[in-house]
Amino acid sequence: MIRDPLPALEKYFGFREFREGQEPVVSALLSGRDALVVMPTGGGKSLCYQLPALVMEGVTLVVSPLIALMKDQVDALQSKGIAAAVINSTQTLEEQRERLRQLRNGELKLVYVAPERFRAEGFRAALRDVEISLFAVDEAHCLSQWGHDFRPDYLRLEQTLEELGHPQTAAFTATATPHVRSDILKTLKLREPFVSVTGFERPNLSLRVRQVESQKEKYERLLRVVGEWKTGIVYCATRKRVEEVAERLNENGVSVTAYHGGMDDRAREQAQNEFLSRASDVVVATNAFGMGIDRSDVRFVVHFEVPGSIEAYYQEAGRAGRDREPAVCELLFNFADTSTQEFFIEGNNPGPVLIRNVYSALLSHADDNHVVLSSIQDLADWAGARNSMAVGSAIATLTRARYLERFDVPGQRIRGTKLTRPEVSAFEIDLDEAALQAKEKADRNKLESIIRFCYDDRCRQQWILRYFGEAAPEACGTCDMCVAETVTTQRPPGGEEAVLVRKALSGVARMSRRTGHGWEGRFGKGKIIQMLIGSRSTEIVDKGLHELSTHGILKEAGQAYLYALFKEMEQAGLIRTEPGEYRLVTLTNLGAEAMKGATDYRMAWPSVPAREKSKAAADKGPVVSDLKDLGFDPVLFEKLKSKRAGIAAAEGGKPAYTIFGNQTLELLTRLQPTTMEAGLTVRGVGAAKAERYLPHFLEVILEHRKGGK
Repeated sequence: MIRDPLPALEKYFGFREFREGQEPVVSALLSGRDALVVMPTGGGKSLCYQLPALVMEGVTLVVSPLIALMKDQVDALQSKGIAAAVINSTQTLEEQRERLRQLRNGELKLVYVAPERFRAEGFRAALRDVEISLFAVDEAHCLSQWGHDFRPDYLRLEQTLEELGHPQTAAFTATATPHVRSDILKTLKLREPFVSVTGFERPNLSLRVRQVESQKEKYERLLRVVGEWKTGIVYCATRKRVEEVAERLNENGVSVTAYHGGMDDRAREQAQNEFLSRASDVVVATNAFGMGIDRSDVRFVVHFEVPGSIEAYYQEAGRAGRDREPAVCELLFNFADTSTQEFFIEGNNPGPVLIRNVYSALLSHADDNHVVLSSIQDLADWAGARNSMAVGSAIATLTRARYLERFDVPGQRIRGTKLTRPEVSAFEIDLDEAALQAKEKADRNKLESIIRFCYDDRCRQQWILRYFGEAAPEACGTCDMCVAETVTTQRPPGGEEAVLVRKALSGVARMSRRTGHGWEGRFGKGKIIQMLIGSRSTEIVDKGLHELSTHGILKEAGQAYLYALFKEMEQAGLIRTEPGEYRLVTLTNLGAEAMKGATDYRMAWPSVPAREKSKAAADKGPVVSDLKDLGFDPVLFEKLKSKRAGIAAAEGGKPAYTIFGNQTLELLTRLQPTTMEAGLTVRGVGAAKAERYLPHFLEVILEHRKGGK
């Protein structure tokens, strides 16, 4: 078995280096720390627990909320030769027993289970005989009542972890406000955890809010987006709307699949597979669709109605453009649609009176064994409730308070309910009414936030980053607000602008093939821009793009500005995006002439504040927080790691990362500071650590630069 994460990374996943944010998480888990990891959709969260699982002893238990998500991940792992399995309700009892046998015998490295599995005492008892090296909680926001997708079964994890003696635990999610992060830490009782919040910024996504007055206008806009971007997801608030929209798209010749929670398991799996296998171009779905969907070429996400929160909106929007190529995320906003979300808020937040009425109805209709077999609608009728969704939430509240137990009824779609304390009357049940009111207030605040977002006239990306507690100093340059404010009327280029465009067009040319009929693209816009700003990510280096003469020539322009510039160059006819799955960018004949300076052209010009800010920073010196901007010397990196290991050993064998983390060592390698002042500018080098450790590392750097190899 490979014990070093880097060789395992290449062997099992085919990567030679980590994506941004992954390495410190992996290092923390391998050092035995609990962790809370917030990483945006497409950022590589799953690898952060899958890779440690392969190099640690014992089994990693992964809690995941959706059967389809678990199946996809397990299939992918098994295809790599990794011993992984899933245990869920779709399997026969014999299949489940076989998985448990493999689990007890140490034959599996990763086992995926749904939170509902922890209802079964037999399953929890079986886990007590298993060496669990890591307890990974995926989509961890589901355990917070303040999150956008609360699932009561996630709360069972607190009790399960106690029963298992609190194995090393890590929680992962794509969207979590500071409040939700605090709730996760508290519920899972994470011990001195490593907390990683990777940047939420997605510069390749163009966030737009379109004010619409009617359904007719919605459909017109939707068809325009689908016609332009071809492949994507349309989110609707209700099952009925999903079916209506899917039918309308189908009538207009769109290859479309529908997906919602009212479909049975087989139909949902078939719909998901059709989209993932590219048998259909568009999926229309409720928010039940999307967790773990690994289709990289999703070019658009349209919200047909306003979602209930910024968290839900951004998680769903983030499923576009996972290949880092440009994608559009458009919300079709009509204030009248908020009434649907108001209905959901009422359904998710039953008041104390309704909860007691539901409990009283159950007492009245229970048999001699204190069991009730009925549908939610029957219970709603008995309790005099208008919103059957609120009745389901009331049952969930009573179940969490342990007045009820819920169980599956073989051969029926309804679930049974058993009263566990039938001697307690409806007036005697203990309800935390303050908490119920606070939860409803929080949900209403979330809806108010998404409404403010829709009406705001500031940069969409900045707005969202601030919502999640991140600094957002620069406008994105690509959202509807930025484009409306920053693009001037068409005019010829100025001197500096002409040079900038020629450099950009040269980058397109270097990444294209010259044919007898013109230019043939090989890469999409995202990779071209990454090359132009000097990225040394795995996908750039593996394709040898870092060796091109144009690599890094527009580093000062900045990524956001280049996305806006490429959009305007395309509008001006200098470049063309070819239709198809990969949307390759090519030079037009006009663009080829402009690259040589041999023709005149006119175009709209994005504003330059972000570009000027980047240039000013570059004049002062390298941006020390960016790991990919400068060259990397693997020999020096190993010397610094060796020095760190020596210091750690001399200080009683303390974990090496507590001296300087791997990202800080990488920055020291790239920047090679030789003075204390320069070293203090490196991210991860604080005053205390600088005084204690930095001189040792500066000495290594100085020796290396003198040629002391």
